[in-house]
Amino acid sequence: MLKTRSTKYVLAIKEIVNKNSHLTNHDILKSLQLFYPDLSSTTVHRITDRLVKINQLQLAPVDRNNAMRFDSNLVAHDHFKCQKCDQLRDVKLPSSMISRLESLITGCKINGSLIIVGLCNNCFLKNSKKEREFI
Repeated sequence: MLKTRSTKYVLAIKEIVNKNSHLTNHDILKSLQLFYPDLSSTTVHRITDRLVKINQLQLAPVDRNNAMRFDSNLVAHDHFKCQKCDQLRDVKLPSSMISRLESLITGCKINGSLIIVGLCNNCFLKNSKKEREFI
């Protein structure tokens, strides 16, 4: 059985991901180096990898640079990803919507999480404002 010790780094990483979900290893490292200047990227990677393996974190959709992101929400859920700012939000789609999507995609069953891509409200409003300036 795989275990992880509760070191100060493990506890700090769990706390920061709980507070700010969908962080990359780089995000975690930069945030924690303020308190632990000697913390290395290798240590962060090893801890997040182990926390995923023991189901204390799960993987979220990658960021625009294909860096892994980590999610503290362990309940099955979907994600909304802003195509402009790369923000990621948890979404729980109702089973009726999943059924509807399955009926539109004949011969397929959805058995994993979905990623919905679009513009978050902030990016949409910024985009709309720029479009209005050109008129």
